[in-house]
Amino acid sequence: MTMTTERTMIDERVSSPPARLALTPAGAPPGLLDGAWWPRSRDLFRELPALTDRLDRCWGRITHVTVNPTHWPVIPPKVPVTGHTVHVGWFTDEQDPHKLILLSYNAGRWDLLVIPPETGAASAARLMSAATIPGSLLTASRLMDDEDAIRDAAEDRGRESEWDTEGGAAGHHDGDRG
Repeated sequence: MTMTTERTMIDERVSSPPARLALTPAGAPPGLLDGAWWPRSRDLFRELPALTDRLDRCWGRITHVTVNPTHWPVIPPKVPVTGHTVHVGWFTDEQDPHKLILLSYNAGRWDLLVIPPETGAASAARLMSAATIPGSLLTASRLMDDEDAIRDAAEDRGRESEWDTEGGAAGHHDGDRG
């Protein structure tokens, strides 16, 4: 059986919800990051159009994007976006795995923290806030490491609280051997 697909079906892209994005305030002192982006998936072909739709309006046309392939299973060389095409490149050693670099001929370069899609809302909110602190010298990976430490500490407190409520602390005495 032969299957035929119309060309228009191939070129159409599925509409994505607006990008979840936080940017440093305009005119703020420069830092290592210009904001944070929280994509809904690890599919650059699907996620970049929503991001560029938001950024093209305030920064000018985004022409190139670079990523570290650590967290992106497929890196398309080009992504069609509204009104133009964005070229996508990647760097393994030269680029922080938690950062996306955007380039525009008109307005320059921006570096965004990429918050993993599976991140919970509370963690994402903390990360977005931290990435938009004017003049911050924290790298994308440092922000992610700090958030991991916060999450791990909260999980440890939760396990300790559960242990206490099950009689762990009260029921155990070092001197008692029976």
